[in-house]
Amino acid sequence: MSTGPDPLDFLDLDAEFGDEDRAIRDTVRAFAADHLTPYVAGWYETGTLPARELAKQFGELGLLGMHLDGYGCAGTTGTAYGIACRELEAVDSGLRSFVSVQGSLAMYGIHRWGSAEQKEEWLPRMAKGEALGCFGLTEPDAGSDPGGMRTRARRDGADWVLDGTKMWITNGTVADVAVVWAQTDEGVRGFVVPTGTPGFTANEVEHKLSLRASLTAELVLDGVRLPESAALPEVRGLRGPLSCLNEARYGILFGVVGAARTCYETALRYTLEREQFGRPLAGFQLTQRKLADLLVEVNRAGLVAARIAGLKDAGTLRPAQVSFGKLANVRSAIEVARTARGMLGANGISLEYPVMRHMANLETVLTYEGTEEMHALSLGQAVTGIAAFR
Repeated sequence: MSTGPDPLDFLDLDAEFGDEDRAIRDTVRAFAADHLTPYVAGWYETGTLPARELAKQFGELGLLGMHLDGYGCAGTTGTAYGIACRELEAVDSGLRSFVSVQGSLAMYGIHRWGSAEQKEEWLPRMAKGEALGCFGLTEPDAGSDPGGMRTRARRDGADWVLDGTKMWITNGTVADVAVVWAQTDEGVRGFVVPTGTPGFTANEVEHKLSLRASLTAELVLDGVRLPESAALPEVRGLRGPLSCLNEARYGILFGVVGAARTCYETALRYTLEREQFGRPLAGFQLTQRKLADLLVEVNRAGLVAARIAGLKDAGTLRPAQVSFGKLANVRSAIEVARTARGMLGANGISLEYPVMRHMANLETVLTYEGTEEMHALSLGQAVTGIAAFR
């Protein structure tokens, strides 16, 4: 390799992070190398994930709800959380999604909008990985338009009764608690639903061709009866679930930098080692042009993530800026993955290499937590003042 700038951190972006941030990077990267990377292709191929075991390990590392304060959470900076997401998604998007759903959706929802009792009951156990959570917003007929959800909660005496179906719910089959959003006569409300409650069922979603190292469920709520204390007391309307999604999208815009980095690194090493016509593939002009394109996209995405992390830690980050990062960085990552896949030739479709696995995963990441089109419309509204959603 070249003796110039580090090919894997060409702009020396990590030098801008603090010592604690880099220590978290090193810890997660080392854990991933020992406990995740050797097994993830097998999990992907079989469509499984040792969720309980990983939850305990992630909890011991302090990764679950790490950017939240109190209740056993690590209370790190947003930058540190982003770096952890990057290192996890460098292995597989499903692993970052596992941590993101636990911390940025389920735990954040309770932490931000829950009662003191709800926080004390769930957050310490969730931070340790002793209890797993999921987040029930998306429905079979309500994805990009969550206001169209059909799940309904009605009052019945002192209780609430929930009926409806949620779809594409990560960790749903292993969760101990679900944060479920439903229409009520008071507007959209959130509910903390123990998954052992009668009438609650989680069915595994099978036949996925992407995010296979991730557990996905359909949640069915059939007359699920809950006490008043199960409702999240601090929010009404879509502001509640959208605030949680904003946290998760932040993890995504950082995480996909890791996926792109792995694809670029794999293509670089492969083309340096693979010889054709008596020389390494990396010695051909067309290959070097592709490597240069990958290098630029990975570093540009890293710059975007770092800037947005700075805004988050300063307390000035706005939802439209998160949309910018999610749109730009996922777009860059998927182009890096597609190009790298081609550079590996036939080997690019093999699970012996991580590239096509990342490429397939990123097709899902492009769609979930807001499709590319919806984030584009969010940016359009931000710069024009005109909402074009309807």
